[in-house]
Amino acid sequence: MFKNSTLLITGGTGSFGNAVLKRFLHSELAEIRIFSRDEKKQDDMRKRYASPKLKFYIGDVRDGRSIAAAMRDVDYVFHAAALKQVPSCEFYPGEAVRTNVLGTENVLDAAISEGVKRVVCLSTDKAVYPINAMGISKALMEKVMVATSRNLEKSGTVICGTRYGNVMASRGSVIPLFVDQVRVGKPITVTDPSMTRFMMTLDDAVDLVLYAFANGRNGDIFVQKAPAATVQTLAQAILQIMGKPSHPIHEIAYL
Repeated sequence: MFKNSTLLITGGTGSFGNAVLKRFLHSELAEIRIFSRDEKKQDDMRKRYASPKLKFYIGDVRDGRSIAAAMRDVDYVFHAAALKQVPSCEFYPGEAVRTNVLGTENVLDAAISEGVKRVVCLSTDKAVYPINAMGISKALMEKVMVATSRNLEKSGTVICGTRYGNVMASRGSVIPLFVDQVRVGKPITVTDPSMTRFMMTLDDAVDLVLYAFANGRNGDIFVQKAPAATVQTLAQAILQIMGKPSHPIHEIAYL
């Protein structure tokens, strides 16, 4: 389905982008473009994969010009660029809006203008009845995606989305944090031990995007059934795996 095509991944230096590369770098794709703000991560990725198929574009989805330049001659887009850390978005909600909402609008406008065939936008379960700035910004991102997808039947562009749970061990997620805290002898910190999380692996995340890519119609949002666990259960499971079941777990609050 990707034969001789060009794929653009926004936010491509993150965990999702790396998972896509591991799956498709040796596929029939002609070119994979990585679009992100971080030149160091791009350089690390360039050295790690050392593939002529891989092209790098430094830019920010907030800047319509930079994303438009990266979008030229692209066939497909996986839009993963986002501010996703809940505390950061809570402290700086305007920044969350600029990246998650206005940045998505820039990506979709550029994709339509360049005649991209399919765009899959990555969202989150926190967009459903959101209670924090990150979730609200992602809910608005979904609204932008659905609204933009209307009346595109004659354009040749299909825009759809996926809604994730918590992608286990992805960069910035809670599992690496808990593991690091245990390794250095610090208590595991949780905000609400009874909070439920829907768990996905990185492979699950890629599979969901590919399902949306293959089956999506304009405005569709795909949600994968996923196992759930409380943060308390997750922390205890990590401690069991690490052989430290009596390690302390402390509740904290962000002020």
